[in-house]
Amino acid sequence: MKFSTKALHVGQEPDPHTGAVVPPPYLVSIYEKPSALEMNEYEYSRLDNPTRRSLEENIAALENAKRALSFGSGMAAIAAVAQLAKPGERIVAARNVYGGAYRYFETVSKPAGVEIEWTDVNDDEALERATTDNAKMIFFETPSNPLLEITDVRRVVEFAKSRGVLTVLDNTFATPYLQNPLDLGADVALHSTTKYLNGHSDLLGGAAATNDDEIANVLWAHRASAGAIPSAFDCWLTLRSIKTLSLRMERHESNARKIAEFIADQPKIEKTLYPGLPDHPRREIGERQSRGYGGMISFELANKDAAVRFLDSLELFVVAESLGGVESLIGLPWEMSHKTMPPEFKEKVGITDRLVRMSVGIEDVEDLLADIERALGRL
Repeated sequence: MKFSTKALHVGQEPDPHTGAVVPPPYLVSIYEKPSALEMNEYEYSRLDNPTRRSLEENIAALENAKRALSFGSGMAAIAAVAQLAKPGERIVAARNVYGGAYRYFETVSKPAGVEIEWTDVNDDEALERATTDNAKMIFFETPSNPLLEITDVRRVVEFAKSRGVLTVLDNTFATPYLQNPLDLGADVALHSTTKYLNGHSDLLGGAAATNDDEIANVLWAHRASAGAIPSAFDCWLTLRSIKTLSLRMERHESNARKIAEFIADQPKIEKTLYPGLPDHPRREIGERQSRGYGGMISFELANKDAAVRFLDSLELFVVAESLGGVESLIGLPWEMSHKTMPPEFKEKVGITDRLVRMSVGIEDVEDLLADIERALGRL
């Protein structure tokens, strides 16, 4: 079964009671037991819920995974994965990751006794130094947020497996439509379903997919104990949205390619970061492991003032924290998604205060180009 067919049908069979083609959300917290001592398939919705299970079956199918678990947010999924590392063990984390992941590892995992080693996972020697005997996992993104760096997943996986280390890849930017980390050997694929999978800027959610039952059981136990669950209605909305994921991603990418090519030629833009541009340093790696370049673009203007004035001059692009919505979104990572990173850390990894991160939506690209050109003209 191919991607779009799975997106439409897996976990979404017509309701057996009414024949409703779209099963309704199970907005319920408790379930009647057959008798006082008998176990029911469902007991309490913090533990399991039919709508949540449907979403998990769907995401597992899209990621070619044995199991998937959904969470109340992308950060809740990251927090669950972090539980795989115990006090005294080490998480080797890519230094170029979402600011929320940085904040969690530094303020929650590290005080709990887990070592965090921020590493350039594209540097073999750095990865070698970081992966000590107590290393439990390598956590990374590709493309990365916000610099859109590409990491050779198979290389990292091969390195990790030779040392008995897990690999966790945040696949939010690429989505399973463009990239399947488990097929490349990763142990866990993460998502903020808030972003492209839902794609309508109207809910929070997260997911983790794996082929390892032991990992899945740890994640399930953490979620059940911490209560880090999505609502049944949010699961239902996400299922609704996934039906059009392939169509949306095609338009996101088509628009992003045209915009990246346009802004790369603009004299007021000093650097353009997009994996689909011919001069991207790791474009060939991206082409080997994914089926496209996605809808995210980052670029630098002359200075912070120019970046702020550019954002304030836009009329169609919405200045907002998130990404992956059908509407085009834009922000300054220094001040927004990566605000909690220390300035010296951001500077070290290449996140400047003049860097702009753009999430290209599905509007008519001519209107988006005109908006960008108009804003540049006001600088």
